[in-house]
Amino acid sequence: MAEPRRDTPRERTAPEAWGRAVRDAEALAWEELVATARRTVADGLVVGTSGNVSARVGDTVLVTPSGVPYDRLTPADVTGVDLAGRQVLGSLVPTSELPMHLAVYRTTDALAVVHTHAVHATAVSTLVTELPAVHYMTAALGGTVRVAPYAAYGTDALAAHMLRALEDRSACLLRNHGTVAHGATLDQAYDRTAQLEWMCRLWLTAVSVPGLTPSLLTPDQLTEVAERLRGYGQRG
Repeated sequence: MAEPRRDTPRERTAPEAWGRAVRDAEALAWEELVATARRTVADGLVVGTSGNVSARVGDTVLVTPSGVPYDRLTPADVTGVDLAGRQVLGSLVPTSELPMHLAVYRTTDALAVVHTHAVHATAVSTLVTELPAVHYMTAALGGTVRVAPYAAYGTDALAAHMLRALEDRSACLLRNHGTVAHGATLDQAYDRTAQLEWMCRLWLTAVSVPGLTPSLLTPDQLTEVAERLRGYGQRG
């Protein structure tokens, strides 16, 4: 008879969950994921348990569970699936938007995804097919932000629409639904989400002025900004 598997000491330091032990990197990512999810509520990007957050650690995708208030999540609530969607960590049911998250990880090198029902962004999603280039930070998201056609939440159809809207972009709007943004880190995915909501609010404010039309940036101007952003920030 084969000897039963024993977890390594590093695995035993993390909370136990259904399926297998939680590894240190997963436990740390879960803490960051919960903090990010709570931040979406604190910053008014979601209400209640709407929206969801995920992070990829190796071949495991950690996701917020369905219908659980973020302020109630603990280290023992870690919820994770493999890239095929099979649950490997936790006993709580993963978010109903799992197909969207997995679609991003299967087709990009993203390590984090944030989905919200932000008010201004959702409003814009009902009005246009893409967010006009009203600010130069449009370039930081890869170009003008597209609106994915409507499909019921949690469906493969919605995930497919989202992927087309995300082509060469790091964020998109979902018609009559909300936002999706991805990044190399949870902070980056969150920052892109917040930036998108701010730009949507800016555009709605500008177009609400009677008799005036907002000026928009040209593709060449966005390309120039994209080049400048590549060298932005501190260099080590």
